[in-house]
Amino acid sequence: MTVSLEQLRRCHVAVDLGAARTRVYIKGLGLVVDEPSAAAINTRSGSLIAVGELAEKMTGRTPDYIRVVRPVSGGSVIDIEMAQRMLRHLLGEKLRRQLRRKPRLRAAACTPHDSDPLAQRATIETLVGLGARRVELVDTLLAAAVGCDLPVEQPVGSMIMVCGAATTQIAVLSLGSIVTAVRIPIGGDAIDHAVIQHLRQQHELMLPSQSVRPLQLALSGNGLTSHGPAMTEIHGRDVVTGLARSVQVDTAAVRRAIHTPLTAVLDGLGKVLRHCPPDLVADLADCGIMMVGGSALLPGLDQMLRDATGMPVHIAERPDVCAVLGLGAMLDGMVEPMVLNPLAA
Repeated sequence: MTVSLEQLRRCHVAVDLGAARTRVYIKGLGLVVDEPSAAAINTRSGSLIAVGELAEKMTGRTPDYIRVVRPVSGGSVIDIEMAQRMLRHLLGEKLRRQLRRKPRLRAAACTPHDSDPLAQRATIETLVGLGARRVELVDTLLAAAVGCDLPVEQPVGSMIMVCGAATTQIAVLSLGSIVTAVRIPIGGDAIDHAVIQHLRQQHELMLPSQSVRPLQLALSGNGLTSHGPAMTEIHGRDVVTGLARSVQVDTAAVRRAIHTPLTAVLDGLGKVLRHCPPDLVADLADCGIMMVGGSALLPGLDQMLRDATGMPVHIAERPDVCAVLGLGAMLDGMVEPMVLNPLAA
């Protein structure tokens, strides 16, 4: 591992600040927080009204003086103060009291691959403001690979694709390090936006942006594959009249709309394979690609990757929490580094 496992074993709490959801793992307790990265504030008084699930439900339904904000974007903290307030309320007084008992509280956090120093500093300051004396940063790709039980420490190639809300990260790992990786600014939000724009332009129908996930409505059955239902009924609001109405949508047209943003993901996948040593590519032909992240559950995405690469594609058992569970496994000392003894002269 490029990060010291010994240092991680001394940490007490692991945090995964994602654009869609925030997750917290406490040593000895497990996963204690798994909530949307959203907070609702009163703009008149500046007070915090709600965080997590409740704040998510308020999106698009609030009066003028209530604003729903997202302090994390693309895996990076963009509002340190609001991120701290959100985390305090998500943890609750009882858990915060337990953490305050630690004389020198240490924390570990996931950061996107190739994140700039400013984004890393924002993550550190967020956790320092919550009482952490030291913060260890771990690449999300490494943490997710450990969380889905890939043989990260072994001299064998493993490919992982982290499908997030704002970005998609793809990497080939071997001997506890990243051999080659790429981060693409396309995620689940961009795919949802493509569906919303298609329905608006072709059917003059506006879908609720937050209350329902458009893909779950538009892509039932086999989703992105051609074996899905030919037509799907969609409910929304008419752009012209503002009245509620339903339309029959051709799912083949929706598939074509979704393929447009996914082209960038396929290009990134090809770039990683081109920069990968031939011996590791041979390993990947056997073990395939492991998909993690909330957007990995997009119907038919795994089949599309199989068709494009000819490689096996697997979805992790719990793809949405792999990163924080992998970080927690490092904290609990469940990851053993491969010992390389120098040859005797």
